[in-house]
Amino acid sequence: MSATKREPPQFDAAFKARFAELVRWRRDVRRFRSDAVSPELIAQLLSLASHAPSVGFCQPWRFVLVESAGRRAAIIENFRCANQAALAGYDGERRALYASLKLEGLARAPVHLAVCADEGAATGHRLGRATMPETLRYSVVAAIQTFWLAARAEGLGVGWVSIVDPAAVCRELELPPDWTLIAYLCVGWPEEEHDDPELERHGWETRLDRTVTEPLKR
Repeated sequence: MSATKREPPQFDAAFKARFAELVRWRRDVRRFRSDAVSPELIAQLLSLASHAPSVGFCQPWRFVLVESAGRRAAIIENFRCANQAALAGYDGERRALYASLKLEGLARAPVHLAVCADEGAATGHRLGRATMPETLRYSVVAAIQTFWLAARAEGLGVGWVSIVDPAAVCRELELPPDWTLIAYLCVGWPEEEHDDPELERHGWETRLDRTVTEPLKR
């Protein structure tokens, strides 16, 4: 049975301007208030995230809410060890700057969310994955960005904690062997608001223009 045909929505200039503002205000949040986030709101955001594009319509994202105190503590310890190892890789001023950054909000964020790619997903019948199998994981990243923007529209902040041992996270969460960790997210109400990235604000890196307007010549 074919779906009822609907006219595509029309987005006016005001909507486009607001959307551009939403994209610019999407920050990687590291400082959270401890106020609870309603499960209904998280469910709404995950539902929106499930409308992200995916290769072959395989929908490989798997969202795992980490709620037990024991598992959260294991993730925090995982981060602590990985962060110490990362700090040892810097020296001089860069080391001091790294040490001054608050790179995670695990202790205060009310919501912990592990986002995985189901590498064994049969959905989509492997369309588009024979030549570029990595597009399965890219699809999960698209779902993460969709979740992130939807969360920002609700006033929520999201932090992507990449300084962890992903294999250890999978063991700690007892995930299926075919699931690959793509992101460990902290979600909550931001303690402060900024329209510039924290790493830019503290001098870690500057915004670059990577626009390419013609084929690169070597």
